[in-house]
Amino acid sequence: VRAFEMMNFFQNLRNTLFICYMTVLGTVISSSLVAYSFARIPWKGREAVFVVVLATMMMPYQVTLIPLFSVYSALGWVGTFKPLIVPYFFGVPFYIFLLRQFFKGIPEDLSAAARIDGCSEFGIYARIILPLAKPAIATTALFQFLFQWGDFLNPLIYLQDNRQYTLAVALQQFQSQHESAWGPLMAMSTVITLPIIVLFFLTQRTFIQGITMSGLKG
Repeated sequence: VRAFEMMNFFQNLRNTLFICYMTVLGTVISSSLVAYSFARIPWKGREAVFVVVLATMMMPYQVTLIPLFSVYSALGWVGTFKPLIVPYFFGVPFYIFLLRQFFKGIPEDLSAAARIDGCSEFGIYARIILPLAKPAIATTALFQFLFQWGDFLNPLIYLQDNRQYTLAVALQQFQSQHESAWGPLMAMSTVITLPIIVLFFLTQRTFIQGITMSGLKG
């Protein structure tokens, strides 16, 4: 109770959940569309572009941190949630790779049959591929949610108002302001960690399926 009185928990929770929801939505939509293109649509230079996308994963985040901050500052986004949300609507290389591998395991005959029936490429993606890829989609959403929930560096850099802070940043501020209040600090750390533990236990079957399944059932 003392920890809740010393920290604006529910406002920080709303900020965190909003960012998590928006980044999960952006990641699932953008990464699945790009992965579908790489896995199911033949176009010239597809494999070369895919290699370039994977190559971006090898670049340390610290290398792009200052240029990205300069870009977001020029756009007037610093001090808002936009730098934490908008980039995820343009695809994430790791999730693109994960979903592409899953999509490639789904039989091509299903797509061919749909094309014969007159279904468009987007219709195949939305009506056939996505329903079959629910475990992979759920795994992508879970990964992104877990990452965003515990992300500390990005909110610390881009958010400037205490009312915008996420739980991770607010907890650090709590520690700096109340150095001797170890009891409330540990209590609040437990409260923040508990939802992630519960979420993992509730979704671990889907999580494991998304990594191991090839897209075939039965």
